[in-house]
Parts: sequence; structure tokens; C-alpha cells
Amino acid sequence: MLTTRFVNGAPNWIDLGTPEIDGAISFYNGLFGWQFQSAGPDAGGYGFFQLNGKTVAGGMQTTPEQGPPSWSVYFQSEDAQATAKLAEQAHGSVLAQPMDVMGQGRLAILADQAGVPFGIWQPALTKGVDVAGDPGSLCWVELYTPDIALAAAFYHKVLGLETSGVPFPGGTYTCVNPADGGDESMFGGMVPLAEDPVEAQAGAYWLPYFEVEDPDAVVEKAQQTGGRVRMPATTLEGVGRMAKLADPYGARFAVIRGEPQQS
Repeated sequence: MLTTRFVNGAPNWIDLGTPEIDGAISFYNGLFGWQFQSAGPDAGGYGFFQLNGKTVAGGMQTTPEQGPPSWSVYFQSEDAQATAKLAEQAHGSVLAQPMDVMGQGRLAILADQAGVPFGIWQPALTKGVDVAGDPGSLCWVELYTPDIALAAAFYHKVLGLETSGVPFPGGTYTCVNPADGGDESMFGGMVPLAEDPVEAQAGAYWLPYFEVEDPDAVVEKAQQTGGRVRMPATTLEGVGRMAKLADPYGARFAVIRGEPQQS
């Protein structure tokens, strides 16, 4: 699972683009207890979702021209410019060129060889989110892709990520970790689109998981406040209890109560 001991290649930021930021603030406050704090008058409406005063994500109101409502996952890079160049060399694309962000760091928006958008964050004053892996925060990310082998090769070249097959109920799950990080640094997985009818219909993307104490209660609250259940709360042996949701504006995410790791 994710921690805030950020290393190159690991997720270090996440943010929400939504057509109705006030409605999204209300929705995620009801689900996770998040509060929203503006990043200031020069930030173009960008702000921070916080839990107990610690930043767990960013967010802002976006237009249809900026893309559909969605959560975006950012990965740490020590050189955003070099990473963007590697993405192009690996048959991906640069959707937003590397740019400085008010002295906090540099960001770029890239897309992999299947067209899946993802972000790059090169830390400066802001290293990343303040909390990860705890209830109410990002704990896992999952890539739904048409071709696992091609995706693994792309992210290895661009971010140095390593993959490994882990026995899973009904088959093998492809886990992802930073270069030389080993099993203890696994932060996500890759899933073939064809193996998940729900995701196959939606298309390839990075799905963020947020840790919660009671997935069933979160599902119920989401339904009451305009969200949509994409996969009902389900227990997976050895993993935990999880559900896939979409907020009232269509941004997709998942929640999980992970099983305690065996020592």
C-alpha cells in the first residue's frame, strides 16, 4: 500500500477535475470527512481536500474542454522534462508540457501508449500528499489497460516501474512497484480490460482506491448523495472488502478496507 515515503515512480499526488466543485466538496465531505481549502487567488480555483488539517488530494472546477470529470494520479519524477521525453519515445504523448507551479514543483500531464492520462509531479516545496494509506486517503492505484505487457513495458521505460505476478483468487494479479523497491513497496496493479466487463465498457484508465473503515457505509452514503455504485461492496479473500463508485459528476474511484498484512 501507499505511504508518504515517496520515491521516484510512486504516486505522490492525486487530484479531481469536476464541473461542480461545490457539489464535489459536499459529496466527498459526506463520504470521507474532507474539508476544502483554496490554494489562493493565483491558483485558478485550485484547492486542497484535507482531513484533520492534512492534505489528501487536490481539486478544481474544470470545463468540458479540459476533459471529462475524473481523478488524476500523479507519479513522482526527479525530472519532469526528461520523463515527458521518455513518454514520447515509448509511444505515449505529452498532453500538458512540464510547467512550474508557484514554486511548489513541476507538473506534466502525459498519456501512455493506450491513451490513458496520468500526471507527473517533480517535487519542490510540496513533496506530495500529507497522508496516504490511512482511512480517508489514497492507498492503491490500478491501471485498466487493453494490454498488460505493453503497459508494463511503457511504465518501466518512463517511470522505472517493475511488475510481478501475484496469485489471486481466480488467476494472477499484476502488481506494480518502484524500481528496486520489491514487494514491500507495491502501490498498485494492472488489470486487463477484457477481464472486467464494468471497466471494459468504460475504457482504459487509472483507478484510485481510498482506504475506508466501513465500505458498506460509504456505498450507502454515496447512493444517498447522488453517487453511483459501479461495483457493490465485495470481499476478496486476502485483500479486503472493496467497492467501485462514481461521484455525482461521473469521476470514478474505489474504496477498500484492506486486510491487515501478515508479518
